[in-house]
Amino acid sequence: MGTQAGAAAYDLVAMGRTGVDIYPLQHGVGLEDVSTFQKFLGGSATNVAVAAARYGRRTALVTRTGRDAFGRYVRAEAERLGVDPAFITQVDGPPTPVTFCEVFPPDDFPLYFYRYPIAPDLMIEADELPREAIEQAGIFWATVTGLSQEPSRSAHFAAWEARGRREHTILDLDYRPMFWPHPDEASAQVGKALEHVTVAVGNREECEVAVGETDPQRAADALLERGVEIAIVKQGPKGVLAATRDERVEVPPFPVEVVNGLGAGDAFGGALCHGLLSGWGLRRILEFANVAGAIVASRLECSTAMPTAHEVEQHLASREPIAAEHATARAAEEA
Repeated sequence: MGTQAGAAAYDLVAMGRTGVDIYPLQHGVGLEDVSTFQKFLGGSATNVAVAAARYGRRTALVTRTGRDAFGRYVRAEAERLGVDPAFITQVDGPPTPVTFCEVFPPDDFPLYFYRYPIAPDLMIEADELPREAIEQAGIFWATVTGLSQEPSRSAHFAAWEARGRREHTILDLDYRPMFWPHPDEASAQVGKALEHVTVAVGNREECEVAVGETDPQRAADALLERGVEIAIVKQGPKGVLAATRDERVEVPPFPVEVVNGLGAGDAFGGALCHGLLSGWGLRRILEFANVAGAIVASRLECSTAMPTAHEVEQHLASREPIAAEHATARAAEEA
């Protein structure tokens, strides 16, 4: 994992969760009644890296897999989708995790994580980090899930110390209660992490864990008080708020016929990275990221659903609602 080849050239280095999403092709029924599934590359940090790569950004992923077939799939599929796999390494012990979901559009998508008692992506070691790549990347992206267990927790703080709170050090507040013994422990770790990052992004529930606030304006204030430069609060059907010390911008959601909302946040994250690297203003970034998220919500999967810049710009120009896409049609296109 420690190789530094070409490290200075990365636009984005993401660190954290990876695995295989196994999603049902029958919707509106429980897993017990599903007869066919399709597998996709998954994991929040992984999806963000893929999303940024779709915009032509040079991205790398710091993560670990098991020494198994799904681990080989993760590495090969990440590379196929434009993510440098140099820092995707194998570890002895636990298998590469899989995640199932149920699909009940428009707003119910239960997730079932098979990653216990620990997943390989939580076995990232501090002394094996690609520190130069992390330090010099245009953006370093990490998630709260990576703080839930050791040795990953220490590795994340080591990565932030190496980077030194450089501009565009982003924390995805991505709180998953099943990965933590108690919300208070998550709050304590997020509080420490906020001392090292310059951008924080999360929904209202995640902001409550991070700073004890669910009201978007107060949550943004609390995040800025912790020292971040940009606070982004996602509000679902009410849109999204971004705040700095000098500016506040709110934009409404983009209309979409939802198939699966699970990948929308990661699509938003990849688009956020692209906008920051492009030097756009906050409103332009939020509008672009909202459309990217809506496009992915209209599709079943996450990683392979990530749009190109051309797709996003087309929808921004037309302002027409985004129609649902059928998984079988997309599978045929991928083949």
